[in-house]
Amino acid sequence: MAFTLSTTKTLTTNINCSNTTSFKPLKLPLFWPWQKVKMGPLSVSPMGFGTWAWGNQLLWGYQTSMDIQLQQAFELALENGINLFDTADSYGTGRLNGQSERLLGQFIKQSQALKGKQSEVVIATKFAAYPWRLTSGQFVNACSASLERLQIDQLGIGQLHWSTANYAPLQELALWDGLVAMYEKGLVRAVGVSNYGPQQLVKIHDYLKTRGVPLCSAQVQFSLLSYGKEQQEIKRVCDELGIRLISYSPLGLGMLTGKYSSSKLPTGPRSLLFGQILPGLEPLLVALREIAEKRGKTMPQVAINWCICKGTVPIPGIKSVRHVEDNLGAMGWRLTNDEQLQLEYAAQESPRSMIQNIFQTR
Repeated sequence: MAFTLSTTKTLTTNINCSNTTSFKPLKLPLFWPWQKVKMGPLSVSPMGFGTWAWGNQLLWGYQTSMDIQLQQAFELALENGINLFDTADSYGTGRLNGQSERLLGQFIKQSQALKGKQSEVVIATKFAAYPWRLTSGQFVNACSASLERLQIDQLGIGQLHWSTANYAPLQELALWDGLVAMYEKGLVRAVGVSNYGPQQLVKIHDYLKTRGVPLCSAQVQFSLLSYGKEQQEIKRVCDELGIRLISYSPLGLGMLTGKYSSSKLPTGPRSLLFGQILPGLEPLLVALREIAEKRGKTMPQVAINWCICKGTVPIPGIKSVRHVEDNLGAMGWRLTNDEQLQLEYAAQESPRSMIQNIFQTR
């Protein structure tokens, strides 16, 4: 029998008219529960999502009209097993400062996917090392303010957003003591850092250890565009000390997506940076495109999967359902060793790399 649309409708009608139960095809998960990643006392999805763009009008063009789509993106992520979401108390420009945390709190509370299981979501927020935060108590207050915006009782991970070692070394110890205090008060389940170089990472790890507080994560810029000697040394230190590396900007702010070129730049402040770097990225972009086509994947999926293969937890930023759908395709498979080497060699052959965060320490 040749199946036509009318035939299918007839068959469907006959089945519905009978007592036969119709079956939906099984949807396999992108990863199994035993494939979750240990991050201190926490178990997180192999990939999380970043929310830097939520509230950022300057760099990412945020408008409150986007909130519905952001909520849909968040819900889709949860439905597909993502439970790690990264934010910061400084995310959001001007009067929208803290908007990222507020939106996350609102979405968690209203989530249909969670249905009373809000505790399964791991929120990792970062506390800015503002010059007026000079005591551990001020850092604890910052944590309490984040909890209020997020409408939760306890954070998954409380993180220092950056180190002050480069410009205000005396403030650094207060920040560390702030992490200890919020951990001891039960405001966070675990603590982490962001933008710490290998030397400073060892120092804070050793200090926290003397206070009985384990350092569970270190968040740094880590991608095929940012895989120099320092990133490799940070990864080595993390592995040695049992710290999980969280890789932010795994797509190089969008440069590794294949969406842009030297003649097609994004609008806004990113255009200047892209104009400087993209002309020298051809070897890497060609390799990403070649592997993506061979694998039936997209270039962003290949770039994110490389981060996963290196033993990190990437947190690409999301602004839409389309972003979530595409990024989810980075899970459930692995690049071969040869493919990883091909990408790394192409990255070395590309004369330009990502500019490092100005707050990154040694």
